[in-house]
Amino acid sequence: MDTVTGRITRVAGPLVQARDAGDVAMFDLVHLGPGNLPAEIVAVQDGVLTMQAYEYTGGRAPGESVRPAGHPLSARLGPHLLGGVFDGLLRPLSGVPARLVPGQATQTDTTLRSFKPSVHNGAEVNEGEVVGVVETGGLDYRILVPPGVTGRIEWLAEPGPQSADQVLARVGDTEITMTTTWPIRQPKPHRERVTNVQPLRTGQRVLDLLFPIARGGTAAVPGGFGTGKTVLLQQLAKWCDADVIVYVGCGERGNEMAEVVAELFELADPRRPGALLADRSVIIANTSNMPMMAREASIYTGVTVAEHFRDMGYDAIVIADSTSRWAEALREFASRTGALPAEEGYPANMGSALAAFYERAGTVRTLGGDLGSVTVVGAVSPPGGDMTEPVTALTERFVRCRWTLDRDLAYARHYPAVAWAGSYSLDADAVGSYHAANGDPEWSSRRAKVSGLLAEAARLADLAELIGVSALPGHERMVVLAGRLIREGVLQQSALSTTDASCSDEKAAALVDCVLAVVDACQRSVAAGTPAERAEELDFSPVLRAREETGPDDVVGVSQRRDVVLARLRELS
Repeated sequence: MDTVTGRITRVAGPLVQARDAGDVAMFDLVHLGPGNLPAEIVAVQDGVLTMQAYEYTGGRAPGESVRPAGHPLSARLGPHLLGGVFDGLLRPLSGVPARLVPGQATQTDTTLRSFKPSVHNGAEVNEGEVVGVVETGGLDYRILVPPGVTGRIEWLAEPGPQSADQVLARVGDTEITMTTTWPIRQPKPHRERVTNVQPLRTGQRVLDLLFPIARGGTAAVPGGFGTGKTVLLQQLAKWCDADVIVYVGCGERGNEMAEVVAELFELADPRRPGALLADRSVIIANTSNMPMMAREASIYTGVTVAEHFRDMGYDAIVIADSTSRWAEALREFASRTGALPAEEGYPANMGSALAAFYERAGTVRTLGGDLGSVTVVGAVSPPGGDMTEPVTALTERFVRCRWTLDRDLAYARHYPAVAWAGSYSLDADAVGSYHAANGDPEWSSRRAKVSGLLAEAARLADLAELIGVSALPGHERMVVLAGRLIREGVLQQSALSTTDASCSDEKAAALVDCVLAVVDACQRSVAAGTPAERAEELDFSPVLRAREETGPDDVVGVSQRRDVVLARLRELS
């Protein structure tokens, strides 16, 4: 459409109002003034349109044109997403990785990609079925029959290089290309949600062991300034075993976002030798110096991209850093519209908006019959570390995992600074059943022992500060020692170490069994009459080196170091 049907009557920052815009609807996209600034209709009342602009509105004035685009705010989805950096509206950004500069409103993808048909001409196809595959550097990009389309393949392109907008197949009157568009606020359709739980392995022992997340699950990462949120999220992006990584930088500092981009473009893909991790990543950068309201759209853009790859049968993860900046954009715009404020000035509908975002996670049976999932991890930045503030409290209602970052742990250089007392996972029991059915029946008991020792050690540590650790009975002093060994030998993990940045399930299990074996031997020794001081003086450096000097799959090295400690303990006894 894009013809002039209205005129601007008011401009107040990102808030723009207009009259006489013709036949428009909520959430339709419009273009404002001579600069064609994109905006979205958020209210229609008595002929007055209220719009939120996604670009800087300086210079816009009453009387300038409003041109409806005739469709909702939509994302252009295609193979160009993989390995790309985009703004909150999924427009390409240039100058990567030196500086992120918004590109043009529309850019033509002229890259030729190799197309390989998966069906033959004249075949009957249904919605969601794969008609061909496009080769990319990261993973195979599958061309699907659009939702609601069934019928016979009337025409099929020949194998070979094809452009993004070239017709690859025709089903009835529907032309199928590499690219498609989808409204970002509308969840993509699927057959059904499935309840089969499989863990999403993050490579971080404190998460995979104590607070696991299932594929298609949701998690919140609340933490104050300096507690390591960004580094933890970067570790998830680098080492989790999802097929597609969608990293959304929502309102964070530009230098942090530039570091993420630079590292991902340099890091080798641990799952595909010779490839880069960026080849199967999509980065959406809407930093603090970019248009504010594009933050609000960026998380919906990110989850739409993830759903697009989910429909191909892939496991995707959306990492949003952070939803607090997204909520601040909601609060600022609501204050300009005169909406009734709720707690701390946030709009009353913020809880519904958070729910609409997190509920798009899940494992589903796609329209084509495959299994795919979208996992959502959102960081929360509570001001002053106040975990009772509205964004944190509301987010906790809609997620199944909470990985709380503790300031004291971070200041003690314990990373990841995930607090075992303030975190939880509602997926733990289901993940334990999965491990039991897949060759590790001790996973749940191992987790329970570690959790119990940490809780008891924390209780005794508070008591020891009052009366001194030497005043505790021998077996309780061994519990305090066990807590230190678990913290330093298992839960601590260096993001800068080549051997410890990521940890396999096998190595994590070996480390835990190593520590528990040493603790049990110490307890038996003390119970047999050996003074507790003898065990406390034992050199535990082999146990700690087992974490830092063995590779991700070097279980034998861990066992050898455990045997050294146990042999020395027998000598002391």
